[in-house]
Amino acid sequence: MPNQIANDQKMDKNQTEDPTIAKPVIEMLTVANEYCLFFEKAASYKTAEILDYYHKIAPLLYLKGAILPDLPLNNEAHNERYVTEEEWETVFKELREKFGKIDVYYIHDHNFDSVEASLADNMADIYQDMKDFVMLYQKNIQIARQNAIANLSSQYRWRWGPAAIQALGAVHQLLFKEDISPDILKDENWELRTEN
Repeated sequence: MPNQIANDQKMDKNQTEDPTIAKPVIEMLTVANEYCLFFEKAASYKTAEILDYYHKIAPLLYLKGAILPDLPLNNEAHNERYVTEEEWETVFKELREKFGKIDVYYIHDHNFDSVEASLADNMADIYQDMKDFVMLYQKNIQIARQNAIANLSSQYRWRWGPAAIQALGAVHQLLFKEDISPDILKDENWELRTEN
């Protein structure tokens, strides 16, 4: 037992010295890897299974992305991308085929204009960012891990974070369309909340 306590204390000390192996990073790595493994086999799942999985993992991805440490991007030589255009296309096409008519949904852009969005596109983009993170992090060189975290954190703010939330909203509506009242937007209290 004393050896276990000493080992735990040593691990805690190492994690405070190297933010690339801190608990939030390892948790993000675990969730990102699970996401990638699932979507690499998307062709073997039914549409309902994909939607259910995404409904459960997207909030976790978003939360883990929000608590990643803010690390600077270092040496560009250790800043590789791994997912090829062909690999992205494979994931995208499999998802688009699975989703069919439900792939397209609408969001509001920065001008509050309705624009078309795609579940397959969002999920494939998230896959690309997660896979690049996992692959670069697994090089197991401190500078590569740091760049992997810095890239993922940056992409969280402008790319995969918003995509995860938008797609989650669409998936939620698909999964719970029977439970969502069509009058929700006509509710006076709703209008008051959105104006503030």
